[in-house]
Amino acid sequence: MLILLQLFYSFSDSISASVAMQLPKFEIQKLESVIIGVSFDSTLHSLRNKYIIEKKFIMNLKEIIQKIQDQKQLPNLKYSVKEKTEAFTKRLFYTLFDGATPVEKNIHGLEEDFQELVTLVCWEAGQPCGKIWNTYLDSLPGILEKLSCDAKAITLHDPAANSLEEVYLAYPGFYAIAIYRLSHELHKFGLPLVPRLMTEYAHRLTGTDINPGAQIGVPFFIDHATGVVIGETTVIKDNVKIYQGVTLGALSVDRTLRNTKRHPTIEENVTIYANATILGGNTVIGANSVIGGNVWLTKSVPENSMVSHTPQINIKKTVKNE
Repeated sequence: MLILLQLFYSFSDSISASVAMQLPKFEIQKLESVIIGVSFDSTLHSLRNKYIIEKKFIMNLKEIIQKIQDQKQLPNLKYSVKEKTEAFTKRLFYTLFDGATPVEKNIHGLEEDFQELVTLVCWEAGQPCGKIWNTYLDSLPGILEKLSCDAKAITLHDPAANSLEEVYLAYPGFYAIAIYRLSHELHKFGLPLVPRLMTEYAHRLTGTDINPGAQIGVPFFIDHATGVVIGETTVIKDNVKIYQGVTLGALSVDRTLRNTKRHPTIEENVTIYANATILGGNTVIGANSVIGGNVWLTKSVPENSMVSHTPQINIKKTVKNE
């Protein structure tokens, strides 16, 4: 665009009077409704006369604006909701865990942020939004107790964990679990959109996708975290450990199954190793079982089972002895 403008002003003395009259100054400056095309004329010898600037109307600016406006059919689609939810989530996390963040001051600020979110997301009549905050506030100490158990379980099971502080600060799995637990409570209240945006914020930061509708017991440990997917109707009982890349998903994507259980149930004391995939609402992994890495399951497993995937591995010697 800048080159075209410079070209125009450099060779403006070459433009015919009729063309120049068709290019008002404001159109050249803004280039909002015109494209200035440059073409080469081989019959002209002077460098100045080698370029002819031609105005081509592609669409009136008002028409463009109207066409864009006509496509915006969702008046309640406001990206400020996403930004404000992420800010609320971060402030909530700091208020609950950061030793340098004053609790009382931030609780009042969180309430203001929350009420602003409620105004933005509760556009349908009859949604239970008005009195959620006080009930949610009452639930926070209990959520903290669960998260404390989660963090302690990580330090007990992971030899790489050197302290609780390290778990809170450096473990993406713990962060994803924390945001899940904080969002799950809002999901139970029926608050629209915000719980999902909270877990998607954690998803973006950690690579762990936990739907706020899932039901997860205590303690829960996700090691390494990246690539974990836990679907909306998943049920995970107490003392379960899972590793990176695990998927607890549905057998198919079908809108008619919206109100049915589509994701598996994991009973107590189960360990699921990396990249295992467990699918289906009727699939139950029995208590005290171990699911090996890369296993693919669509059927239930009885308690005290060990399930493994054994691929054939061939090792060939590539260097011959002389």
